[in-house]
Amino acid sequence: MAEFTVNTKRFDPYKNFKFRVKWDGKYVAGISKVTGLKRTTEVVKHRDGGDPSTSRKSPGRNEFDAITLERGVTHDREFEQWAGKVWQLGAGLGAEVSLQDFRKDLIIEVYNEAGQKALAYNVHRCWVSEYQALPDFDANANAVAIQHIKLENEGWERDIAVTEPTEPSFTVPTG
Repeated sequence: MAEFTVNTKRFDPYKNFKFRVKWDGKYVAGISKVTGLKRTTEVVKHRDGGDPSTSRKSPGRNEFDAITLERGVTHDREFEQWAGKVWQLGAGLGAEVSLQDFRKDLIIEVYNEAGQKALAYNVHRCWVSEYQALPDFDANANAVAIQHIKLENEGWERDIAVTEPTEPSFTVPTG
């Protein structure tokens, strides 16, 4: 059984604005939003034949919600290239999908306020089910142009090799 050390000085939860996403062994630039990791287990109802008034419940299949990644529009083509592996316009009959590599595993890392990696989750067999290259444009708006991809996945798990970091402490000079 794994042993965990607990930082008895940390009572604050981690913030939701310090994170990074990695696939193909490198960090993806500019991601500003990642939707949550959610798993739902179906409920299977059944009853005993001799007990007509009471249902029993047991766990069924697990479903993992899609994850959406958002970032500002730039010249970086990572979203576009991955989405193109699922379906490529004009690729020719039978060549629209890159079956060998349209799926990727990705890692979502969470950092503490000092920039130390505190948590990581491995997301398995992701593929792009939706790609928005450009948002609606509005000449009267004052906003960043955002693109997004929606990733179907076949599950995720916490990377327990990432342990709680020793948080920095320093003294402030007096006088």
